[in-house]
Amino acid sequence: MMHANKRKKLEEKGWKIGDADEFLELTPEESAYIEMKLALSQSLKESRRKKNLSQVELAKLIKSSQSRVAKMEAGDPSVSLDLLMKSLLALGASPEEVGKVISSGKPRAA
Repeated sequence: MMHANKRKKLEEKGWKIGDADEFLELTPEESAYIEMKLALSQSLKESRRKKNLSQVELAKLIKSSQSRVAKMEAGDPSVSLDLLMKSLLALGASPEEVGKVISSGKPRAA
């Protein structure tokens, strides 16, 4: 968060202050979708690390490639929510744990 004094000075000089959603003109639905996807991606990475698995080992477990796992963990737009959820479940997360990650919109190891 920006201090009010700094914000005021910037606005007085003509700067517009906002967040990424405003800048990208995202709808609330688009923003929620992105937050869910990022939370699932981070949760996948944390879960994999907790299980002491490499990306290669996870890829074998889910019958994919290491590069795909890297994209999943990075929140790449080409990765579907479906694949993220299936991968978390393959790591042993329960549907309830996946639901908590989605509903919080914040990264949490499942």
